[in-house]
Amino acid sequence: MHHNFLFDLDQTLLDFHASEYKALGIVLNENGLSFSDEIYRAFIAYNKSLWLELEKGTISRTELFTRRFRDVFSRCEGDSSGLDPLKVNDAFIRTMSVNGVLMDGALAFVRRLKDNIPDARIYIASNGATVNAKGRLASTGLDRYTDGVFISEEMGVTKPDAAFFERILEQIGEPGSSCIMIGDSLTSDMLGAKNASLDSVWFMPSGNIGEAMAAYDINYCASSFEELYEILREWSAG
Repeated sequence: MHHNFLFDLDQTLLDFHASEYKALGIVLNENGLSFSDEIYRAFIAYNKSLWLELEKGTISRTELFTRRFRDVFSRCEGDSSGLDPLKVNDAFIRTMSVNGVLMDGALAFVRRLKDNIPDARIYIASNGATVNAKGRLASTGLDRYTDGVFISEEMGVTKPDAAFFERILEQIGEPGSSCIMIGDSLTSDMLGAKNASLDSVWFMPSGNIGEAMAAYDINYCASSFEELYEILREWSAG
């Protein structure tokens, strides 16, 4: 049996916001629209609220993508009357996919896991668009260290649904006791691990940590890759 590390992607191994900021500016400017820090801040706030709705099952992915760009268009200078929000969304995702940005120290961290923890397997377990996630993995070189990539879009189910993790276990052919989920999000990563009865590490925790750990049955917290490595090393040994 292997030690199976299930990593969220964004704000865990990849700096999602850096890629997002760059891609949004490129796509809006290419379509004759303005871009600013204010527009980006509004985009990420509304986008976050939409992803929370998706996690709860109250909207579809198509609704999410359509609504987030209709909102952006309303904030930009320039003529957006002829723009299709879904086509602009597709261009945004493609642009992000070739502009991956690593979290500082992430590549050295995954190399260290592979080199020093016997039978380590690194899997990506992420909500999002397949082309975006896989493209950014390839553009940063992280794909060379992963043993599998599980993206909600192609799996047809979204974290925190326990079915997301059940399908991962089916595909890797090993029990939940061999897996630990690592991620930054309480509502998708930590709740998903709780729903699937998996061990978990909350990466880069914030707010009332003790309260969150109790509410989501979180096993560990880590505030740096060094701390995370030591937790995973001890978990594997135990």
